[in-house]
Amino acid sequence: MLITNKAQKLEGEITVPGDKSISHRAVMLSSISKGKSIVTGFLRGEDCLSTIACFRGLGIEIEDKGKEIIVEGKGLYGLREPEDILDAGNSGTTMRLISGILSGQEFLTVVTGDGSLRKRPMARIAKPLREMGSFIEGRNHGNLAPLVIRGGNLKAIDYQSPVSSAQVKSAILLAGLYAEGETIVREEVTSRDHTERMLKSLGGKVFVEDGAVKVKSSELYGEAIQVPGDISSAAFFMAAAAAIEGSDLVIEGVGLNPTRTGIIDVLKEMGAEIEIDNIYTSGGEEIGDIHIKGKKLKGIKITKQIIPRLIDEIPVIAMIAATAEGKTTITGAEELKVKETNRITAMVMEMKKLGIRVTELSDGMEIEGLNTIKGATVESYGDHRIAMAMAIGGLFSEGDVKIQGSECIAISFPDFEEKLKEVVK
Repeated sequence: MLITNKAQKLEGEITVPGDKSISHRAVMLSSISKGKSIVTGFLRGEDCLSTIACFRGLGIEIEDKGKEIIVEGKGLYGLREPEDILDAGNSGTTMRLISGILSGQEFLTVVTGDGSLRKRPMARIAKPLREMGSFIEGRNHGNLAPLVIRGGNLKAIDYQSPVSSAQVKSAILLAGLYAEGETIVREEVTSRDHTERMLKSLGGKVFVEDGAVKVKSSELYGEAIQVPGDISSAAFFMAAAAAIEGSDLVIEGVGLNPTRTGIIDVLKEMGAEIEIDNIYTSGGEEIGDIHIKGKKLKGIKITKQIIPRLIDEIPVIAMIAATAEGKTTITGAEELKVKETNRITAMVMEMKKLGIRVTELSDGMEIEGLNTIKGATVESYGDHRIAMAMAIGGLFSEGDVKIQGSECIAISFPDFEEKLKEVVK
């Protein structure tokens, strides 16, 4: 059980684990590329290891050499029918993106996951993939895993996505690599674009015009891919350092993809002092060092336009909002209800245990500022981001905050506790 308590400040220089989203895509896209790819900075969290296991099950040789992952790509049509069910574990990214790739394969695959993943909605990807010509069946009229997929003979579609979701967009784009014609995905609010960037980097025919992403059937070619530090993992340290006056923290080598930097914009709007240094590009992704100095923050309104750029950071933003001056309102965040748990309800329940004045909304929450946070035993719900948000809450608490089920943090940030001890003074 992880236990945290009041911190005076956060100080020092740290790195965070490789970006989870990019790690998944590096293995997937390298597997369907021609030739060898060498991936550095790969996140060895449980979700990304599930992706490796699934592609090994599809006949891809993947060697973990410690500092690098070697993927022997076999091209678009080099995957083989798996001998057993593929297990995506707790990873929605694995299940949804691999469904797009499997929709282009003329063989049968069954994909399942753990109890949490089997409750998460899959109709959002199954519907467009069926429109393209893939056979996909699942529990609850095809809405829940396990999914049975038999693909092949796909045709392009022009799809207006009802949700701004990178997983939905990516599943369709990956299927589009195998489709006849030009596949188009449109979103009301642009979701993260790691798939488009990596596809381009590996030689894919991808075009972005007027908010629509277009892809044509194209061969991919293996290359060296550096995975930057995950801004969603860095966010827990950024938020804590921003909210504790006197903090001075540098997080090195973090991904700065503009579809993911909503956390920086929100913290700055709340009054944080943040600078970006040493910027460079690798694999189509901008990378740099984030320097945060602690200030007294103020409450703000966070609305649906920015939510896709910080969906995973909402739990920790909610936590530091409790210490800011004034009220913070978060709306347009319905997508949080279908994560590893219903993150809106879970955060509100656990924040109340810490004595925080918070109200649940149908699409978000309202947090009163300047709370005196008290010690308590809180639940993680098996959700790594809830667990880490609660750990950050403990840094402002008058007593110990004990997080039950904190082992789930290993899904995305295996050495979170060690990093926290390194910088908390």
